Amino acid sequence: MNWLSFSHGAALCASLIVTIGAQNAFVLRQGIMRSHVGKIVALCALSDFILIGAGVGGASVLVERYPVFVHAMLYVGLAYLAWFGVNALRRAVRPGHAVLDANASGAGPAQRAMPIILMTLAFTWLNPHVYLDTFLLIGTAGAREPAGARVAFALGAMAVSGVWFIGLGYGARALAPLFRRASAWRVLDGAIGSMVLLLAVTQLR
Repeated sequence: MNWLSFSHGAALCASLIVTIGAQNAFVLRQGIMRSHVGKIVALCALSDFILIGAGVGGASVLVERYPVFVHAMLYVGLAYLAWFGVNALRRAVRPGHAVLDANASGAGPAQRAMPIILMTLAFTWLNPHVYLDTFLLIGTAGAREPAGARVAFALGAMAVSGVWFIGLGYGARALAPLFRRASAWRVLDGAIGSMVLLLAVTQLR
């Protein structure tokens, strides 16, 4: 196992996955309500495993055949990272977050499983940021690792993804009181913005 490449994949995935987008907000809310958490976590993690594996594997082929195109797309992804990081820092400085409401209607233990499964798949596979982040950005970064280290890179990213969704889904109940305060979002956005900008700079090579 190439632990350096494993750590590269883990760090990149960690910087991307912690963003509170539509998918993570959905997982967080369902976790607060303790509604079908196991199914949601499994679907999200499995989807990420597929996209990461396809990204690293597919991007490897693209790098070999179309290196100029892949590097151009990587820099597009890095520009997106920089843009996202700057916006996260702006939100941290000038907060305007909505707080989570654990008592909101529409979610609860009585929810049927199939609509929740379909909603989870929609938040995952119909989200354009999933393809930009998980497939393109992680994939092209993994393809730049040495040939024998790409599996380790992908495993590092997958490990972080699995741990994240398990922690988010099952830890959401404990975090609910914290994220009713806008100051918690400020700290989170500040950390995310700093990490993402640092990652964008270190990938410029």
